[in-house]
Amino acid sequence: MQRLVTAEMDLDLGASVDLIFQIAVAQAAPVSNERLTFTQGDRVYMPTEIVDQSGSRLHRLTGESGTLEVRYEATVDGQAAASRASDLETITYLRPSRYCQSDEVFQQARRQFRGLSGHHLIAAVSEFVAASTTYTPGLSQGTDSAVTTLMTGQGVCRDYAHVVIALLRAMDMPARYAACYAPGLRPMDFHAVAEAYLDGAWYAIDATRLANRRSLVRIATGRDAADCAFLSHHGGYVGLKRLRVDAWVMPDAAGLDGLATPVPASSDPALDDFAALVQLA
Repeated sequence: MQRLVTAEMDLDLGASVDLIFQIAVAQAAPVSNERLTFTQGDRVYMPTEIVDQSGSRLHRLTGESGTLEVRYEATVDGQAAASRASDLETITYLRPSRYCQSDEVFQQARRQFRGLSGHHLIAAVSEFVAASTTYTPGLSQGTDSAVTTLMTGQGVCRDYAHVVIALLRAMDMPARYAACYAPGLRPMDFHAVAEAYLDGAWYAIDATRLANRRSLVRIATGRDAADCAFLSHHGGYVGLKRLRVDAWVMPDAAGLDGLATPVPASSDPALDDFAALVQLA
């Protein structure tokens, strides 16, 4: 399966500012073509790439006052090879974090999911969050946590992921946050899902039901959204003037009749069996 992903961002910089981007696909992704540019008029910035322990690629630069145009595109062929988690990694993803306060939801999780483990626990938590949360673009705040979302019953993809992660950690299952490109997502944007660790592998959980997990492309991985922000900045004003994200599955090559085969069903959210265990590309 070949996927094309793009991101375009125009930023208004008020002064010299330290900028850190996480919009490039993760290090392990099988990328056949990639281009990332940062331009300001005639000036072209050359960022420093930093790769974290999970393979997330951060690009850092110091921008000057004015409009900075950020453009990214990549072609991803096939699936990334799965890697085993270390003992330290699984311990880290059992602990409470800023937006996933598993200690604060411990009692609720233990009452609601008592006696469940493994695949049954993953399915039950996914179904509960999907049924109890309403997708509400524009109403969720960037500082909302799993506890906030459980109380309000509304949010966007990051909020769904935070609740899933907090509940799974409270049930002693390592869980983490993944930022992704999501072909077929509507409305199109950067997407976020949770991942649960079971029997030596990480499995994607999308309680929003808005994307097909088989076509997702990983950008960043972390404890929660604080580790995976598409942009963070320090030392000056930054205004987001424009953001456009897109991702789609490319049709298969043309056959003998000269006609391309249809786009695979893996890009259709309605065709994902959300109870199945699926690993993120």
